[in-house]
Amino acid sequence: MDSSPHLTRRHLVLGAGAGAGAVALAACSGGSTGSSGSGAGAGASSGSASGAGSAGSGTAAGGGAVLAALADIPVGTGVVTKDAAGARIVVARPTAGTAAAFSAICTHMGCTVTAAGKQLDCPCHGSQYNAATGAVLRGPAPKPLHAVAVHVVDGKVVSGAA
Repeated sequence: MDSSPHLTRRHLVLGAGAGAGAVALAACSGGSTGSSGSGAGAGASSGSASGAGSAGSGTAAGGGAVLAALADIPVGTGVVTKDAAGARIVVARPTAGTAAAFSAICTHMGCTVTAAGKQLDCPCHGSQYNAATGAVLRGPAPKPLHAVAVHVVDGKVVSGAA
């Protein structure tokens, strides 16, 4: 009897399926590198964010990092930028004089959302969020975006609580 291992068609198909699954999982979980800034709505928002102060480029009176100029964010929308630690966040302007911020990481599979007017789009699986509140507008995202503490000082959105 021959004791050498034999590859069957079933083994090859299962191996190929496992490899494809691993590639798909890596693409979903590593969304913060490839999807930011490449969406249709990202061009306008990244231009606003970069002119407003790249995360951590300045500090406000309260010691927090300046994230954006409030005037650069239209009311009801948000821009995707980075916080002082380099994490991708959404800085939003719910009303004329207020700001809010959220993690830019989709709660479904961890991809980075892009700004698209009054909504945030996840390019990986189609989830959509309200840009001003971080609430889920369309799944598969199970939860809203995680809130990040910010406040407004002299027309600048600054990291941390007031």
